Amino acid sequence: MITNMHSPIPNIGTKSPIRRVGRFSVTDKLGKGASGTIFLGHDPVIDRAVAIKILGPVVGVADKKLREQHFINEARAAGRLSHPNIVTIYDASNEGGTTFIAMEFLPGQDLRELMAGGKRFDIIEIASIISKVAEALAYAHDNGVIHRDIKPANIFILPNNQPKVVDFGIARAPNRILDESGHPAQTLFNNNIMGTPNYMSPEQAMGQQVNALTDVYSLGAVMYEMLTQQKPFQSHDIDKLLHQIAHKAPKLPSEISPNVPEKLSHIVMKAMQKDPVLRYAGAAEMAHALNKFLARDKRLKRKRLQTPQVSHIEPSHTSGKSVLFWVSVCAFLFAIGLVFFTLRR
Repeated sequence: MITNMHSPIPNIGTKSPIRRVGRFSVTDKLGKGASGTIFLGHDPVIDRAVAIKILGPVVGVADKKLREQHFINEARAAGRLSHPNIVTIYDASNEGGTTFIAMEFLPGQDLRELMAGGKRFDIIEIASIISKVAEALAYAHDNGVIHRDIKPANIFILPNNQPKVVDFGIARAPNRILDESGHPAQTLFNNNIMGTPNYMSPEQAMGQQVNALTDVYSLGAVMYEMLTQQKPFQSHDIDKLLHQIAHKAPKLPSEISPNVPEKLSHIVMKAMQKDPVLRYAGAAEMAHALNKFLARDKRLKRKRLQTPQVSHIEPSHTSGKSVLFWVSVCAFLFAIGLVFFTLRR
């Protein structure tokens, strides 16, 4: 897991011991994770800041080859994608014994850091962010790329609240590197296809073959946490957690947080169906459902603004009768008074 994968350029901390990687000059260390270290770099050709992910030291020839394959796979998977909500890959290479990926430098923080820091998104912000991520995943899926590790740490939030999907390190792509036997290199997590346990799909939890709908499930799990401030399944025991993911239904988000609209609760639960066939047909369909919710909210707000806020009371049929009654009483009393006055004269 990468911490502070991309940080604002001002006030960056540790100076990098590495001065150059490929054509890029390297200045500051941005963060470190299980797969490598992220540095701030500069591209002299385009004259722009870049984030450079460098593979960390590996013990053993076999491990080194496998991890280099994962790095190259990430570059191949994400590098062929061009979408406003997917991080852009500029270059990937192995030079002088250093394996690296140069990518778009992003100011802001990832979603995991934001939520851990106490950030709470409102309902509209959540629907907007998730819909854009769903659109990005739909684009990736249309291009044959499945992310397979959608989680808050891999959704970067820019200062304008625009999301960027990052870290395609275990993505599956048509041109994925093959192992020596000619088969796709398998990535494992506790004897299961790798992914972050809390957000992995039931099919991942059971070590089954995955397709694009595994990303739909994981995105639903991320949205669940954004709406409720808690993960759909929680356990310190990995085996118990995987069993819950595979077999247990989570509570409705609207049951945990009453302010969650039923429509959004329904979208989350549909995305997180155990059987992939019962989920949205794809990330594009999930994005469409969220955009319909957002469009309806805009219409309601526009209608409220256009409706004059004038307080008035319409006369009712009953109040009309009441007025006639009192008018009649007054006329009667006036007549009696007039008769009495005449007799006294």
